[in-house]
Amino acid sequence: MEIFLTLLPQTLINGLTLGSVYGLIALGYSMVYGILKLLNFAHGDIYMIGAYLGYGVFIMLFTEAGALIPTALIIVSMLVVAMVGAGVVSVAVERFAYRPLRYAPRIAPLISALGVSFILQNTVQITVSPRPLSYGSGTLIPRDASFDLGDLSVHASRLLVIGTTLVLMLALTYFVRQTRLGRAMRAVSIDLDAAAMMGINVNQVILVTFFLGAVLAGAAGVLVGIVFLSIRHTMGFLAGLKGFTAAVVGGIGSIPGAVAGGLLLGMAESFTSVYISATFKDAVAFIVLVIVLLLKPSGLMGRPLLQKV
Repeated sequence: MEIFLTLLPQTLINGLTLGSVYGLIALGYSMVYGILKLLNFAHGDIYMIGAYLGYGVFIMLFTEAGALIPTALIIVSMLVVAMVGAGVVSVAVERFAYRPLRYAPRIAPLISALGVSFILQNTVQITVSPRPLSYGSGTLIPRDASFDLGDLSVHASRLLVIGTTLVLMLALTYFVRQTRLGRAMRAVSIDLDAAAMMGINVNQVILVTFFLGAVLAGAAGVLVGIVFLSIRHTMGFLAGLKGFTAAVVGGIGSIPGAVAGGLLLGMAESFTSVYISATFKDAVAFIVLVIVLLLKPSGLMGRPLLQKV
């Protein structure tokens, strides 16, 4: 029991960090599915693209002679470039890979999404490097940059992940609930054809949805690189799968549900790694998915689908 209590605070911080990342990725899945009922399996690789764009900014601004600008500005620059770049890539994917198949049988855009995933992954592998890229331990954020919370010492990188995620999620919630375009997104998610007849520019709403989802995924890619100090071209596959799992657990199509699902999965993995074995942490995520779906098929915060007759 004493060991359990000793490790508990750090386990919770690790779970919050992982859960925040999964929540950011899950939001993209949830938003796109809410609008188009499309499972965008290329979303994990958009997250990977964001990580590589952020790393490119890091390489340009952090030379062997040291940082060209303050570290805080480097991190902000990495986030901005990764978020915008990932958004642009996602919009291009929607325009050329998904829009032509919008009214095709559902299997067609699903296969297209898988194809886009492999294209993005292999493009980065060929054009950048097939090997993992490292930030270098303590280069961007010093190893001793931590904050003491009682007996707990939390590294600044984990606080950065949790804080950035919280700000982005609050900003997204405000956008969806309070802005005109956000209300249009909600209208399209309820009935696309009816929204179009009411004068809503459906194509614009869908592009904005893809862009916003990718912005969050791009930020997640940068944050993961900063915390774990390494990125690789295959990182999007498992992270995307976990993000999709989080979205389903929370109730796909629900923004609060995506966040809740991400946090639940992050906590489950963290506690499994510390108190059982890191070998089983990936399996636990899908065990949680099965249990939640058996108890509540629509997810924690999802609404049961209405059957039209």
